[in-house]
Amino acid sequence: MATVLPFTGIRPQPELAEKVAAPPYDVLSSEEARILAQDNPVSFLHITKPEIDLPLGVDVYSDEVYSRAGFNMTQFLEKGIFCKDLEPSFYLYRQSMTLANDEVHTQTGIFGLVSADDYENNIIRKHELTRTQKENDRLRHMQAVQAQTGPVFLTYRAEQELVALMEGQSAGEPVVDFVSDGVAHQLWQVSDKQVVDKISTRFAAVPTLFVADGHHRSAAAVRYREKCRAKYSQHTGNESHNYFMAVLFPHDQLNILGYHRVVRDLGDYDAQGFLDAVAGAYTIKPLKTAAIPGRANQFGLYLNGQWYQLNLKQEEVSKLDVTLLHDTILEPILGIEDERSDSRLDFVGGIRAKDSLEKAVDSGNFAAAIACYPVSIEQLMHAAEQDQFMPPKSTWFEPKLKSGLVFHHLGEL
Repeated sequence: MATVLPFTGIRPQPELAEKVAAPPYDVLSSEEARILAQDNPVSFLHITKPEIDLPLGVDVYSDEVYSRAGFNMTQFLEKGIFCKDLEPSFYLYRQSMTLANDEVHTQTGIFGLVSADDYENNIIRKHELTRTQKENDRLRHMQAVQAQTGPVFLTYRAEQELVALMEGQSAGEPVVDFVSDGVAHQLWQVSDKQVVDKISTRFAAVPTLFVADGHHRSAAAVRYREKCRAKYSQHTGNESHNYFMAVLFPHDQLNILGYHRVVRDLGDYDAQGFLDAVAGAYTIKPLKTAAIPGRANQFGLYLNGQWYQLNLKQEEVSKLDVTLLHDTILEPILGIEDERSDSRLDFVGGIRAKDSLEKAVDSGNFAAAIACYPVSIEQLMHAAEQDQFMPPKSTWFEPKLKSGLVFHHLGEL
C-alpha cells in the first residue's frame, strides 16, 4: 500500500508566491526562461533554469550551471524569499482553468512525500523509460540545491473519502491564491495532526500510485537515496532522502491533451512520395482548417502549408495511437526507430498545439507535423499495471503544475 507522508515544506513568503512560482523546468527552453524571468529577480526559474543567469550559449549540463543553482538557492534563503514551515504538513493544491469548450476544469491534488521503496517495488508505477542524461541532470540539480524543487506528478484511482477529505480542508482561506496565464492556483496548508494522520491513513489503503509526469525526477530521487546510503553508515530508512516530493491527484480530475510529433525531414521521400507511402495504411483527406484528431485511429498531418486528415484503414483498438503512429509511419516510412534518441524527431504539446505545429513547419526547421489524439488516463494506468512502457512524450497534462509553491529540503549530502 502507498506511503504518503507530510513534511515541513519550504515556501515563498505569501506576498511573493505569485512572482516566485514558475512553469516546470522541462516545458521551457533556456531562451524562453530568460525572457520570462528577465524582469523578475525572485522567479523560481533562477533555481530551476540557472543557465539564465550565465552567458548565452553555456552548456546547460556544465558544472557552472549546477553551481549557479546552488548559489541562487542559498541567496533566496538568505534573503528571506522563502520561509520554512514549523510543523509537518500536507499542502492542498487546486488549479482551475477554462477549456476550449468553455467548461471550467478544476483539479485538486495534495503535496506530500512518497517512498523511494514504493517506487522500486512498483507500488508507484511507471509508464515511460528514462534517459540517463536527464536522470543525471535531475540528480546533479538535487545535489546542488539540496532540495527537490519540482514535484513528481502522481495520480491514483479516485477514492471518494480522500476526495471528500480534501474538499473539506480547502473550505478555508488559502495561503496562496493567484491567476497566471489563465489558470487559478490556490494552496492550503494542512498541519492539524489528526487530519494529517487521517490523510496518510487513507492513502495507506490505496494500492497503487501512477507517475503521470516526472519519471526522471523519480528515478533521480532513488539514485540520490542510494548515494546517501553509501555515504552514511547509520542508515535507518526514515531519513528525508528516502522520500521524494509529489503532488497526487485523483485520476478522474485530470485533463490530458495530445502530444504531437514534428519531423525534420521526410527521409528518402519528397512530399508527394511521402503521401503516397502513408496512403498504404491511411485514407487521406485534405482540409482547409487544422486537422486536430477528434477520435482514436485518426491523425492530422501538416505538410507544405496544407492540413490532411489521416484515418487508419483497418482500425486498431488494442494499441495507443502514438504506438500506431510509430508502427505505421515513423519507423517503416521515415526510418525513425528510437523516438527517445532520434534527432530527426521532436515533440509539441499543449493548448496552443495547432499554431505551434504550423509555425514549426512553416519556419523550415521541420518538414512535417503529425497531430495525435490524446492518450486517456485509463490507458496510461493500464499500461503501467501491465509493465508496459509507452512511447516518449505520450501525454501532455494541462494545466501544468507551478514550481516554487512549496519544496522539500533534503539536508546535507
